[in-house]
Amino acid sequence: MNIFLPEGRLFSTAENAENIEFLKRGDKNYPPEAIMEARAVLCDREHNLHIDLNGMKGIIPREECLLGDTNGNKEIAVISRVNKPVMFMPKEYVTLENGERGVLLSRKDAQKFVKENYLDFLSAGDVIEATVTRLEQFGAFCDIGAGISALLPIDNISVSRIPHPQARLKTGEKIKVAVKQRDEFGRIVLTHKELLGTWEENAGLFEAGETVPGIVRSVEEYGIFVELTPNLAGLAEFEDGISNGDCASVYIKSMNPKKMKIKLIIVDNFPAFDTVSEPKYFIENGHIDRWVYSPDECDKKIETIF
Repeated sequence: MNIFLPEGRLFSTAENAENIEFLKRGDKNYPPEAIMEARAVLCDREHNLHIDLNGMKGIIPREECLLGDTNGNKEIAVISRVNKPVMFMPKEYVTLENGERGVLLSRKDAQKFVKENYLDFLSAGDVIEATVTRLEQFGAFCDIGAGISALLPIDNISVSRIPHPQARLKTGEKIKVAVKQRDEFGRIVLTHKELLGTWEENAGLFEAGETVPGIVRSVEEYGIFVELTPNLAGLAEFEDGISNGDCASVYIKSMNPKKMKIKLIIVDNFPAFDTVSEPKYFIENGHIDRWVYSPDECDKKIETIF
């Protein structure tokens, strides 16, 4: 199975630069059905995308910009590509209005090729590359190949619950994801938390007696949950003056794998700053059939079956 990357990953490669030069010269030595990438510099009044081919103009006509509709936001999906790399396949050379030679391109053809030769072959549990393109309250939309979007629901981002995907991810961020399933329309649904490690793997990063940074995720009457990693949280006694989202310094009092519990003491807390950091992955490629978060000795079983 060929692997096709999200838009923006091909742009600076030597292979892409060589294929663009072949295209500019009219030399078809680039591989058959080659997918190329260049920056969109303009979306005109007719919603045609103008592409900078390093001195030669390429045009993606409006009808060639997208494979199908994009959740009713087709125009937004097109104009949002301006000043960003876009993937395409060449169609034909044309003479532009100013008399110069140009080339018509198709992003839709590139997306169709990627879908039929890559995405349609993916199955639940496959680990793939993605780029975060949009954050909503309910989840993150991710480019999983040539600008084709898939949803990463908020509950699938991490074991530790978050108020909004922006607490964990940034637009434009390159991440790893796994295919969770296909919905009733055949669209791919993604998951992320299984790649961030089990309880034991995350707990192994800490020791009782250490004082470490954390993020307050939930303030309850019976205690305060503090996130140590995206897939690990502990519980501290309730204190006044602490709010959800606060940064905290916490002392690790004890760790109990059998009950998946970590007891903490909050040493200090202060208002949140930009706490979004690059994910630490325990799984980065391949395929997952079954993922068990909970330790073997724990009575509570938390797992994902793909």
